[in-house]
Amino acid sequence: MTNETQKLTQLGQAVAAATSPEGAILERVPNPHADTAYVTRFTVPEFTSICPVTGQPDFAHLVIDYVPKDWLVESKSLKLFMAAFRNHGAFHEDCTVYIGKRLVELLDPHWLRIGGYWYPRGGIPIDVFWQWGSLPAQVWVPDQGVPPYRGRG
Repeated sequence: MTNETQKLTQLGQAVAAATSPEGAILERVPNPHADTAYVTRFTVPEFTSICPVTGQPDFAHLVIDYVPKDWLVESKSLKLFMAAFRNHGAFHEDCTVYIGKRLVELLDPHWLRIGGYWYPRGGIPIDVFWQWGSLPAQVWVPDQGVPPYRGRG
């Protein structure tokens, strides 16, 4: 176990969700295959935040793909980070891009993309896409698998 892994504060512990995304602790672990280019995907099918204007809940299906370098995001910390948005007021674009930027700051991956497939607000679905870095040529990335909105569910 490396020093970085020993610093994990949430894995294997009873931890309450943070009250805001800014207060959420994202943790990382060493990539055991740092010499290999591959894609890791996280799918968050029940993401929830709050509309900053109406206070009503907003729902999204998020897909996060990244090609790691030296670090992997620790999945429990990612889950708790996502839960911190449940009572957080922000627009769809802000939530989606903020998540991507926090992960890039933590991991410094070769490449990362996030697709935020938001359910309709005011009758209009809003999908938000953000990407950072360059995809290594030898890496295969599947389609995110979320069709254009036609009554998702």
